[in-house]
Amino acid sequence: MTVEDIRARLEQIVDPSLKKTLKETEGIKHIGIDDETKTLVLIVAMGTTGGDEERTLRREIAKAVKIDLKFSGLKLELEEFRVNTSIAKLPINFVGIISGKGGVGKSSVAANLAYRLKQKGKKVALIDADIYGSSIPSIMETGPVTLYLNDDKKIIPYSKDGIQIISTEFFTEGNKPVIWRGALLNQMMNHFFYDVNWDRNLEYVIIDFPPGTGDVALDVKNIIPQAKMILVTTPHPSASHVAIKAGLASQQFNHEIIGVVENMSYYINPSTQKKEFIFGEGGGQMVTAALDTELLAQIPIGQPKYRLGLYEIDEPIGKIYSDLADYVILSFEKE
Repeated sequence: MTVEDIRARLEQIVDPSLKKTLKETEGIKHIGIDDETKTLVLIVAMGTTGGDEERTLRREIAKAVKIDLKFSGLKLELEEFRVNTSIAKLPINFVGIISGKGGVGKSSVAANLAYRLKQKGKKVALIDADIYGSSIPSIMETGPVTLYLNDDKKIIPYSKDGIQIISTEFFTEGNKPVIWRGALLNQMMNHFFYDVNWDRNLEYVIIDFPPGTGDVALDVKNIIPQAKMILVTTPHPSASHVAIKAGLASQQFNHEIIGVVENMSYYINPSTQKKEFIFGEGGGQMVTAALDTELLAQIPIGQPKYRLGLYEIDEPIGKIYSDLADYVILSFEKE
């Protein structure tokens, strides 16, 4: 019996969630045969997993495999179409920006890294997953945003400076606080990755995580286990101590930490042109030593000349972010 014979039989089965055959939906994604155990290995996409519809489809597939096709065993993996066709399945470089606590400039690092990658000609998206402290829209100066759906009922991401953006703030009313837990957070993360009409040619997706560890980090780990992380801290020992905890948690999720960014490292006194270490020194080095990683950048306290939160290449801090973007590109090209 050939793979074509097996496919022809399975394609007659109806996906009960879509009321179409697996041939019509092109739902059979993989067919494998274990000759030693006479087991058929299948990956099948369906409209909606869970409940009676999934049980019905599993039953029909098992009947066809064991009775009609005469296999002894079946290994079946069912996926939703939105998962199977999401950007998480594409060869995209995912970079998470994380921190131990809020107020260290994590979102500024995320936005400026995305901006500099775009200025280097990369196709970039920015996901604001900082549910409770969303600030990407402000930094990117999006203004009020109304999102629309395409013909396939997918959310069209907002575009600014050539960067596709999705933020929690786009789904809330005004300045109302977000008070979500568990299932609601998971649902929002699923929307961001599965229900948005992202450019299929994206090269980099920068994800601004909430500070600390929690549900969002777990959800994103399940969606994109291959993400690499940049940990943001300030030089103050208390911030660095909390950053180490966040870094260790990220390593437990098997996310690679490619380095640390020490933000607000120093202030250049305009009168003396000397560095003044307002928040102390050594925090970044302390974090890198604890996590066995590299200190990628020390970003001084400053204010952009032209934009609210984004630095241009002719600004000293813009040059630092440009070097950081080069490092990120190189870290993926090494693979």
